[in-house]
Amino acid sequence: MKPIVIPAVLALLIAACSSTPESGEQAAGAPVETRGGGPGVTTVTTGGVDSRGLPAVLTDPKSILSKRSVYFDYDSYEVKTEYKDLVTAHAKFLTENRQFKMLIQGNTDERGSREYNLALGQKRADAIRKMMALLGAREEQLESVSLGEEKPKNEGHHESAWAENRRGDMLYNGEF
Repeated sequence: MKPIVIPAVLALLIAACSSTPESGEQAAGAPVETRGGGPGVTTVTTGGVDSRGLPAVLTDPKSILSKRSVYFDYDSYEVKTEYKDLVTAHAKFLTENRQFKMLIQGNTDERGSREYNLALGQKRADAIRKMMALLGAREEQLESVSLGEEKPKNEGHHESAWAENRRGDMLYNGEF
């Protein structure tokens, strides 16, 4: 008798957990988003994702969340005032979407030794990570690494090129 009872109970449990949309409800897999507070921030509950599994709000050029770089002054790792709203928006997104993780890559220009640039890149990535953690993102959602001068955005050897390379890039899981 026991061999029949266990499969029957399991079948009842599985059937009880399944559901079908009632008339007027959205079908499974349809994009459903809940707008959170703050400009350009969306809490993603299901659907509405691109091929990498990222919500459209992270790639929509009209959204602040599509911007992923924080630029730094020469020999500095202080997040400038002009980038604080950007970092705040990403921290809010991570706070409202705990399933996402972020890799922050610290970059430098070509000036300075390799060791110095790796250390400065790490300080830049850590500055962004610490700011996001203070704004509510969980530490386990954030990872910071230094690329030093190894991944330039601009290959030039002049001030405007170097300014583009002094940055911290924020990547979500699916992008790294």
